[in-house]
Amino acid sequence: MFKRKITYGFIVALAIALASCSSGSNDEPVASVGEKVLYRSKVQEILPKGISREDSISMTDNYIDKWIKQELLIQKADENLSEEQKDLRNELEEYRNSLIIYKYKNELIKQRMDTLVTDQQIEEFYNNNPANFNLNNSIVKATFVMIPGDLADPNMVKSLIADTSPEGIDELRDYCSQYAKKANISADEWISFQTLENNFPQKVEDTETFLKRNELYEMNDSNYYYIVSIHDYKLSNDLAPIEFVRDNIKNLILNQRKIRFLKEIEENIYTEGVRKKKFRIYDTKTN
Repeated sequence: MFKRKITYGFIVALAIALASCSSGSNDEPVASVGEKVLYRSKVQEILPKGISREDSISMTDNYIDKWIKQELLIQKADENLSEEQKDLRNELEEYRNSLIIYKYKNELIKQRMDTLVTDQQIEEFYNNNPANFNLNNSIVKATFVMIPGDLADPNMVKSLIADTSPEGIDELRDYCSQYAKKANISADEWISFQTLENNFPQKVEDTETFLKRNELYEMNDSNYYYIVSIHDYKLSNDLAPIEFVRDNIKNLILNQRKIRFLKEIEENIYTEGVRKKKFRIYDTKTN
């Protein structure tokens, strides 16, 4: 196997290199399976510019191996399937029709469908469908800081976290950029509590109790000092805040609009077909 790889990769890579110096050279075969031939130019297409000799040999070997295996499988299938099984005209026509329709619908959506979703539309959808927006997991607005134990000044960190003014938040960010190993400062942004918890040195056994009892919680391990401030929270099964599901609502509105738009397009095309007598239905009933 090693010798074969060296033969394929080295010879083909050398031939490609030589071909680059002589644009007039004829295309040469590099492998064949039965009457099917793989040419050097096809291999050359998959090699990135500036690739090293070793990588060129490796990629060439892999491509030739894959090509040979595929062609052998095709020939084996061709030998063992009946002519009826190999007749793919219906499948190809169905695939072509589906692809053409898909592309046509996508073009219509791009050109003609209204994709603007207003804040009012989002709020109306949210208010009219509250059962759709119950939380699967708890979410929080929180500030989390993880600092190496030998650098931590707990009193200073707590003082910085307590100042939620824009200036205070900027000062906390500056402090964390200098000393913190990890930090999440999202006093105005909802995040999954599980995402936050993944940074804790130990797992929280009871999320609801933890959130209700701990506005500010400190933890330590042998290397780091951790502090988390819970500014607000929503528990699992609570109604999600609208800002947390805003993007989801927008996508739902657009998806519903897309379904209505495409249905209207199909009905309009059918109506046009009737009006212009583009089709007829034959009576196939027998007496």
